Amino acid sequence: NEAGYANLMQLSSAAYIETVGQGEPHVALDQALAHADGLIALTGAGDGPLAHLIEAGRLDEAEALLARVAAAFPNRLYVELQRHGARIEAETEGPLVELAYKLGLPLVATNDIRFQGAKDHAAHDALMCIAASSYLGEEDRPRVSAEHYFKSGEEMRQRFADLPEAIESTTEIARRCAYRVEKRAPILPRFDTKKGRDEPADLKALAEAGLKARLKALGDRRAAPVEDYEKRLAYELSVITQMKFPGYFLIVSDFIKWAKMNDIPVGPGRGSGAGSVVAWALTITDLDPLRFGLLFERFLNPERVSMPDFDIDFCQERRGEVIDYVKQKYGADRVAQIITFGTLQARAVVRDVGRVMQLPFGQVDKLAKLIPANPADPVTLEKALEIEPKLAEERKNVPEVRELIDTALQLEGLYRNASTHAAGVVIGDRPLTELTPLYQDPRSDMPATQFNMKWVESAG
Repeated sequence: NEAGYANLMQLSSAAYIETVGQGEPHVALDQALAHADGLIALTGAGDGPLAHLIEAGRLDEAEALLARVAAAFPNRLYVELQRHGARIEAETEGPLVELAYKLGLPLVATNDIRFQGAKDHAAHDALMCIAASSYLGEEDRPRVSAEHYFKSGEEMRQRFADLPEAIESTTEIARRCAYRVEKRAPILPRFDTKKGRDEPADLKALAEAGLKARLKALGDRRAAPVEDYEKRLAYELSVITQMKFPGYFLIVSDFIKWAKMNDIPVGPGRGSGAGSVVAWALTITDLDPLRFGLLFERFLNPERVSMPDFDIDFCQERRGEVIDYVKQKYGADRVAQIITFGTLQARAVVRDVGRVMQLPFGQVDKLAKLIPANPADPVTLEKALEIEPKLAEERKNVPEVRELIDTALQLEGLYRNASTHAAGVVIGDRPLTELTPLYQDPRSDMPATQFNMKWVESAG
């Protein structure tokens, strides 16, 4: 339910942020139990803590642990069983079923899905090697069995024919999950005006004072009479107030003024924001819109409600200082960067698969360079095979090249890594984990949202 979704965001954030450099993302048991409200829990099968205790012969500890988790998740805990053919699954299933019956807990059958069909196992194995920087020929490396494909309902019913209640629980769990996340309108942090004025009044006062300063600096070089500037300013202020965006202008103006006061270079403004006299008066932009005949309506239009969007360029070497200022002003738990996901594109996937297959570097490099490079409109591997006869010929005549390309075709377009958006920063009016789960890039000292640019906007 809704409370469960909020708890899941807290737990997912903690799993990434509090365990940087400590292996796979995870949360401590106490933390999971403290955020149990509104959530359904599964015990984990062969990889779960119960199975490891059972395998070690510590049955009393396994029972105590199960009872403790059951108390934190009343009527919301299922004892999980999986059948992928692993030894630990077979050895611990009997004791798990006995414990479930003893404590009056339901069973649930699950399948740890890693790839779509059984035919994708080899390609997924290569993907695991890419992720772990290992080779297919290595013995001691992470791997999963061919049973980790997305099985149909019928296949699962057959596999657990002796425990039909475990299959029925999957439908029951699905029906119990009744919360759908709503799309949120933009939520702006409140700007502290420090003068007892509300945001619209503060914006009006600062914009009028700023316009006077701009016009005084221009003197006789004004593009139009003073009245024209004042009329345009009054019109823009009425639209900004009507659309409830005074806070946005005040926030952006504040950190740009701070950057300029601290000699951090800031660009003059790009995009439609340069058409705003208010932005010019607040020193957000440095272009006089009347001199260049720029339209405010391209930037903000009451008939097309969307967030205003200033394209702001900060000095690359010192932009971190501006972000630090924003963190101090609004709270470190309310400011984050935005995640981006890198995908395996044609050239990269050929190089990656060639490396894990341990093919000679020169051979792989030659194949990759046969794929046309066009960053603006990347060519897919399938398209490259159509338009580059040498590549198609290599695939047809050389068995290891055929294996490489067939694997690469299955992996192309999948996510390869997570990183942070070069320029995106979000500021919230509350701790961000109440709106979006967070992720920590090991190379950054600042968290990022787990939602990408598109979804983080939908989250508010």
